[in-house]
Amino acid sequence: MPTALDRPSSGTQLGEDEKTADTQLPSSNNSYSNTLQQQPEDDNGTKKSRVTVIGSGNWGSVASKLIASNTLKLSSFYDEVRMWVFEEILPSGEKLTDVINRTNENVKYLPGIKLGKNVVADPDLEHAVKDANMLVFVTPHQFMEGICKRLVGKIKGEGVEAISLIKGMEVKMEGPCMISTLITEQLGINCCVLMGANIANEIAVEKFSEATVGYRKDKEIAERWVRLFNTPYFIVTPVQDVEGVELCGTLKNVVAIAAEKNEKLPRSGGWIGHGKQHQGSNNANRVERDACLFQAHVLSSVKDNTFFESCGVADLITTCLGGRNRKVAEAFARNGGKRSFDELEAELLQGQKLQGVSTAREVYEVLSHRGWQELFPLFTTVHEISAGRLPPTAIVEYSEHKPKFSLVEGSDKYY
Repeated sequence: MPTALDRPSSGTQLGEDEKTADTQLPSSNNSYSNTLQQQPEDDNGTKKSRVTVIGSGNWGSVASKLIASNTLKLSSFYDEVRMWVFEEILPSGEKLTDVINRTNENVKYLPGIKLGKNVVADPDLEHAVKDANMLVFVTPHQFMEGICKRLVGKIKGEGVEAISLIKGMEVKMEGPCMISTLITEQLGINCCVLMGANIANEIAVEKFSEATVGYRKDKEIAERWVRLFNTPYFIVTPVQDVEGVELCGTLKNVVAIAAEKNEKLPRSGGWIGHGKQHQGSNNANRVERDACLFQAHVLSSVKDNTFFESCGVADLITTCLGGRNRKVAEAFARNGGKRSFDELEAELLQGQKLQGVSTAREVYEVLSHRGWQELFPLFTTVHEISAGRLPPTAIVEYSEHKPKFSLVEGSDKYY
């Protein structure tokens, strides 16, 4: 079972793929990988993997913590985990990378959590990926095209694998381009995805969470990613459906904005979902259905069973109950839309990026190009509200619409 991969059995200190961690660890002098003296092969003669995490925000820091705890145990990986950091100057005048390497803590995006002494922050993207053959992408999706262009010709090439933890997509004339596809097309490497019903800050304090790894053909590669991320408190399961897993993770941020607006708007009976005119459950069901319908028609390869994995309905519920999109959408609704999402993002997220609004715009571009706005009133309405063209109360009017599902053949099975 994936949940038990590479864990030591009871009463055993080291499994066959485990190792001791007596290697010299990085010092605070920014010497990075030069401080690690490791052998290029494990005990079985297999070439070791070197991991680089591209991104150092809240989720990127948590991912680095997870990975670092496992590379110390698994003989098939180098101990060191490089983490590319977009350099920032802190109020103290120090560079963020210097502070991370000195304190073993991302004091801006994940304060109070030790990342692991084998995590090394590096502000140089090209240096961070040098010699790495397992790349973990976890940056805001709107920066990915530029990052990929910078990496062309800079990665090892053959044998390099990637995984995306990014929720979002690029929009092209022919339709949506998922981030995993963008990585594969621009860098010429295979890319899996990891999404799931989890909140980064809860994983950081080791509360139980789950996730799904989506892969295309090679299950062995997927299981390698599972070993890298899986812990007793973070259970990872592989599914052969990259597009389905990734689109679930993308759409849930838009849905979270809609759910929060729906719940927090005042009506005569109180807050929607809490007062006499309770609509919460019905609206939640419809929101979920619209998300499933969109995925089925935009990417026909999506498998229905994927919705029942951690990345599907479970993640949708988790995101609607908590997370940054809900937090900012709540503030937006309470202010009646008088303060923009950009303003609220800057005030509430401390440098983190809001994904739902930009994804809503990208989804709307897809709908507009295909003439599907009336088929998907939820996504259309969220975009129009977020863009300031409709008041927050329009989300209530959306819930009273009958979508024109006849616009697309086969859509009626969802209604």
